[in-house]
Amino acid sequence: MKYRTMGKLGVQASAFGLGCMRFNGAASGDSVIDEGKAISLIRRAIDGGVTYIDTAYVYLDKTSETVLGKALRDGYREKVTIATKMPKEYVHNRGEMEALLESELQKLQTNYIDFYLMHGINRQKWEEFKAIGAPEFFDDMKKAGKIRYKCFSFHGPYEDFEYILNDWDWDMVQIQYNFMDIDHQAGTRGLELAGRKGIPVVIMEGLLGGRLAKAPANVQALYDAFPVRRTPVEWAFRWLCNHPEVSVVLSGCNEAEQIDENLRIFDTVDANIMDEKELALMDDVRAAYLSRTRIGCTACRYCMPCPNGVNIPGVFSVWNNVSLYETDPNENFQFKRILEQNAGADRCVQCGACEAACPQHLPIIDSLQEAWRELNA
Repeated sequence: MKYRTMGKLGVQASAFGLGCMRFNGAASGDSVIDEGKAISLIRRAIDGGVTYIDTAYVYLDKTSETVLGKALRDGYREKVTIATKMPKEYVHNRGEMEALLESELQKLQTNYIDFYLMHGINRQKWEEFKAIGAPEFFDDMKKAGKIRYKCFSFHGPYEDFEYILNDWDWDMVQIQYNFMDIDHQAGTRGLELAGRKGIPVVIMEGLLGGRLAKAPANVQALYDAFPVRRTPVEWAFRWLCNHPEVSVVLSGCNEAEQIDENLRIFDTVDANIMDEKELALMDDVRAAYLSRTRIGCTACRYCMPCPNGVNIPGVFSVWNNVSLYETDPNENFQFKRILEQNAGADRCVQCGACEAACPQHLPIIDSLQEAWRELNA
């Protein structure tokens, strides 16, 4: 396992950070954790050298922190740093912030949280956090030893990211970044800005919700033509780790084989490891993907549950997969399940709740209608 120094903090962290949002296939709608399996996966990662574990209050119907707390018994807590998050939707004053933090500490079975993040903020949410005294609360909790570092995870345009990053003395930031998102959200400009300020950056959605883990034919042809053979996952993580500003790359794993593959990959990558030919390959891969992707949904599920029962990320997943892999939607298991559950886009009443919640700011309503027409053509 490669380890990296986290910017100005000087903390050593594993380049591979285990994300605890997608256990048991949560991306496809199943948010019930098999605790025994999840605990085994977490401990397998730690035994392999992972020192950074990421969760959040809302993950997996608010059960992720509880399962992680159980996994970190028996001496495992002392081997890792924990990152978890405070969602603005659940706190409106200092009392509620105190109560939420205490509940997270109890679920995680720990006396302190290493990296405590204001969850998924943009400029509006940052202003809301300031209005209820969150910066002062984070400072007080840091002095009290209940959190070690004050941080935020980000979803929004670059301009918001620049404003937030310069508006307070942050210890760490978590951003969505991958070789497809160089100009999206914080993007490369945001990554480099944080690097110049010495603020460590943790990466989420490094595989874009898993979409970069399996290459469509036109992308795979580019990989196959390159003199060095690597899996699509390895190429994606290698590209991320090539950036010296990146401290940790989060990856969610549902199987032991995925843990083992990540451990292998992150034992071979380092900053500035890619040569000009490899970087040119990734530019070509990006262009090939862009030519086929219908919508940039990462299946984060912030839009769910839909009040009218539409499986929004499911519909978009099928739409993208049909386009990427040139398959018949009627042979797609996920599409069949959506039809069986009556969870298709024909149930959409255009209420707009999904678009208001989407951290990608996607045109969900119009895209749902277009996707449903094409899938049912």
